[in-house]
Parts: sequence; C-alpha cells; structure tokens
Amino acid sequence: MPELPEVETVCRGIRPHLQGRVFTQATVRQPQLRWPVPDNLNELLRNQTVHSVNRRAKYVLVELDQGSLMVHLGMSGRLYFVPAGTPAAKHDHVDFALDSGQLLRYTDPRRFGAVLWLGGEASEHHLLSHLGPEPLSEDFNAGYLFSRAKGRKVPVKTLLMDGRVVVGVGNIYANEALFMAGIRPDREAGSISKARYQRLVMCVKQVLEKAIAQGGTTLKDFVGGDGRPGYFKQELLVYGRAGLPCPTCAGALKEIRQAQRSTVFCSRCQR
Repeated sequence: MPELPEVETVCRGIRPHLQGRVFTQATVRQPQLRWPVPDNLNELLRNQTVHSVNRRAKYVLVELDQGSLMVHLGMSGRLYFVPAGTPAAKHDHVDFALDSGQLLRYTDPRRFGAVLWLGGEASEHHLLSHLGPEPLSEDFNAGYLFSRAKGRKVPVKTLLMDGRVVVGVGNIYANEALFMAGIRPDREAGSISKARYQRLVMCVKQVLEKAIAQGGTTLKDFVGGDGRPGYFKQELLVYGRAGLPCPTCAGALKEIRQAQRSTVFCSRCQR
C-alpha cells in the first residue's frame, strides 16, 4: 500500500499541473471503489477552480471553490495526467477533465482506493476527524509521543502505526525508524524513556523526509504522480532484509510478525 511518502510524492507531482485549473468534466466508469463514488460527481466538480492540492495522512485533498475532492490510492491506485482523448484502459475508473486540455486519470486495479466529495470542512470529515498529527509537523514531538505512550503495554511499533497517535507512519517506515533509533519494535511503549522517544521522533522525520526526497518506495506497482517509480527501496536498512547481515553489526536480522505484518530488526542493535 502506498505510504505517506508515496502519497506526498503524488501530491507534489500533480500540484503544478492542477493548481489554478478548472474542472470541466468528471467521467466515472466504475463507481464501486472502496466506497461508492458520488453519482453526481460531475455536477459537483464542473466549473470549479482548484485552489490547492494537499495531503492529510494518506489522503489527497484537492480544495476547490466550494468543497474538496478527496482521493485515497488504496493498494494500487494511481493519479496521473494524460492528454484529452486518451483511450481508457480496463482499470481507468475516473477521469477529471481540465481546462488545460489534460485529463487527471485515476487508475486502481484492486479498487481498494476511493474518490470522495467533501462538502464541508475537510478536517471534520469522519475519515479525518480522529487522526493524529502529521509526523513531519511540530505537533509530533518527543513530549507528545511520550505522553501517548505512558502506561501503554502495546508494542512501540504498534503505537507508531496507530493513526490516532500519528498519521502515515506505515510498516516500512516504522521498521526503518525503529532500527535507526535503536529501539526493539516489540518493546512495550510505556517502558521507553522520553529521551529515547526524542531519538525516535527524529528518526521518523528523517526516514520520511529522505523517502519523500527520493520519490517514495517502489515495492510492487507504486509510481508517483509523474508516472515515475520511487527509489527509496534501494536505501532500506532492515525492511525486507530478514536473515541478511545488519548494516551496523553484521549480525543476522530477525523477522517476527506483529498484527499480521512483517517486522525486521536487529536483536543486538535494538533494545
């Protein structure tokens, strides 16, 4: 599933071509995605100007004159531009025509993504209202994370991946940040000191910023808004490297399952 850096890469890729443009038509070929696409999407979008393209957690938010278009990429979704008149392929579910003569096309083979309309304040939508702070914001800091971990017996990796605590730190980047911070992923969140959370917060920010700078992580079929793949996979230190030497101590990296997800760590370097 595309994680925060991948979604941020998509936003940055489509923003220059979308901001300031006017939607002229929306064509929905497949209305049954993760949630139904609004049946009046064309009427809602037509003649509306795009004021901004932002990201909240893993959602792309396109702010218009009245309301916002919200897109989630799901497991395999893509947003990219094609010239008007480009024939649609099997999994090209929604086209957004612009006054520039381009189409912003939404493709999703697995149909786990979403195209939704937000008529009111985006932050009050039920999919967004319960979310924690953005990990790259000042609100995500050691004091905050330490307070959310206090008394908690859940593994620290589980806490880090809880969207109510902090958004967008998916499995790949949680593995990487915990390794960089020297913290075992299965350690109880409430047993970690504030000083170590300071280190962990810094590592989360570093690994996400580095991934964004390199365009995200290509694992299966992710490509950015410009159609190009991400390259952060080449920089992964532990994720997907179970049994291989630790890049720090050369001991074999171990793999466990947490909440049905792969967790890779070094039992020597992480405690």
